[in-house]
Amino acid sequence: MRTKKTSARWSKWLLGVILVMASITTPVAGGQTAASVQSYKALEVGINQVITSQRMRGTRSSVVVRDAQTNRIVYQYRGDQGVTPASNVKVLTATTALEVLGKDYTFHTDVLTNGTIHNGVLDGHLYLRGTGDPTLLEADLQGLAKQLRDAGIHSVTGHIVADDTWFDTQRLSPGIYKSDETHYFAAQISALTLSPNKDYDAGTTIVTATPTKNGKPAAVTLTPHTNIVNVINRTRTVPKNKANTVTMRRQYGTNNIIVSGNLPVNSGSKRQWVTVANPTAYTADVFKRALAKQGVTLRKEARVTRGKTPTNATMLASKESMSLYYLMMPFMKYSNNAHAEILAKSMGRAVYNEGSWNAGLRVVRETLEKDGINPRGIYLEDGSGMSHKNKIPSEKLSEVLFAAQSKDWYHAFERSLPVAGINDRMLGGTLRNRLTNPLVKGKVIAKTGSLNRTDSLSGYVKTKSGKDLIFSILTENVNGSARPDIDKMVQVIAAQ
Repeated sequence: MRTKKTSARWSKWLLGVILVMASITTPVAGGQTAASVQSYKALEVGINQVITSQRMRGTRSSVVVRDAQTNRIVYQYRGDQGVTPASNVKVLTATTALEVLGKDYTFHTDVLTNGTIHNGVLDGHLYLRGTGDPTLLEADLQGLAKQLRDAGIHSVTGHIVADDTWFDTQRLSPGIYKSDETHYFAAQISALTLSPNKDYDAGTTIVTATPTKNGKPAAVTLTPHTNIVNVINRTRTVPKNKANTVTMRRQYGTNNIIVSGNLPVNSGSKRQWVTVANPTAYTADVFKRALAKQGVTLRKEARVTRGKTPTNATMLASKESMSLYYLMMPFMKYSNNAHAEILAKSMGRAVYNEGSWNAGLRVVRETLEKDGINPRGIYLEDGSGMSHKNKIPSEKLSEVLFAAQSKDWYHAFERSLPVAGINDRMLGGTLRNRLTNPLVKGKVIAKTGSLNRTDSLSGYVKTKSGKDLIFSILTENVNGSARPDIDKMVQVIAAQ
């Protein structure tokens, strides 16, 4: 039997061995040895202080920082924990679209017929066929109509048939709530859709209310104008010292847009992007008006219907969109949800001939696997991040960001990410008013994400010492907003 003295010496020796072994092999900061991460000790301490602060109490977080050159994890906090990523899902959608569709991918909108043309009269239907172009504008529909007129067509005996069959008929992803449906970020998805301006918020119309005379209703207009929307004007122009209380919303399940509230005399106009129910009918209606403006007449009984273009139809006019290389800028800089969902369905159509969310998200998972990224722990319901059921670990997002660097399309992806603190909207995007400190301004490019009680940021940073690091910071169950806390973590990373 050992004496107490012997036992004490034994315990002291054993403790010494454990400490020595720990200093050599104990994983810290993401599986690296203590010696290998010595230079990142300040990073570890700084991020841990933020995560354990009173403000972050109760928040579910997943954080990973990687060396952009070696892929070595230099810090992690619950990196394998799935967290709702909000719009950080767009990192997966964007990189997969560039990989699968290619940076030169374009959308086409065509006008076709299976009728005959004689003496300027088209005896048959006009088919307006879309493939999901989110950048289609009213001016483009005018251009299509002008192509018909320039081809000598001045009248049409048939109907306008809107062909949106490139995608399925599911218009809204599972994460969209009824209360969301009026808002531009929850627009319906169709293969035939229209944007009101060069922000390219497809499936919306811009509603503008302008004051008139005191006591009179405000003047309300739509851009572009469409007859499928019914404006219910409940506004009143009030004296200039009164508050502006105007609201604009689409009544659920209808195309009634209710504009109500007070608008002071001599105040500026108020405008808002409001979604349109049935983007297919909306686009076809605006095309019908374009035909009339270009002098191409329809019979009084002509209707706008939905259908599939016959296989023997002849092409009369066509519009090609900008390439995906250029579309990436408004998509990622402005975090455009409709673009994400259109790209998801486009990938499904390209790979499986099925323009659906199920097919598109399958392509995302399979592309991750091809890049050696195990999709285990990733659950997606959409391509934009609107669903609270989406889950991604920060470890996986940072892996995607690392893998992207070696792709031939990486420049297109890199330039699409918002740049911290740069006020220019097409450069700073959703980060233009964040991370304005000289330490991080212009040195962080990252995708933002925000939902109710959920904030995220993932991207690349050039540190004070000149190192390139990749980070992914995901939070949910936030009490208020975690943006200030996320920005503190990014500044800690940048200080390395």
